[in-house]
Amino acid sequence: MTLDLSGQKLTVGDEPVELTPTEFALLTLFMEKPGHCFTRSDLLEGTLGYSIEGSGRTLDTHIRNLRQKIEPDPHHPEFIQTVFGIGYRFTP
Repeated sequence: MTLDLSGQKLTVGDEPVELTPTEFALLTLFMEKPGHCFTRSDLLEGTLGYSIEGSGRTLDTHIRNLRQKIEPDPHHPEFIQTVFGIGYRFTP
């Protein structure tokens, strides 16, 4: 997986992957700090610019869509892992 920040492009294997601006922002945050556990609030504020109140399902939708695009098996994610009770972590 290669993320080109200047070109705003993602390549998985040899295939380009189209991301929404929010998906790109999430993946950028994750890849800047691999292994770091981000709270849901961290992710919402870092990508959407607002707090978690009333927005939890919005984040879940973005994470689900991103997993569909980058995970070999989105139902058993390898890269974006759920940390129960806290948030999410990216494992390269």
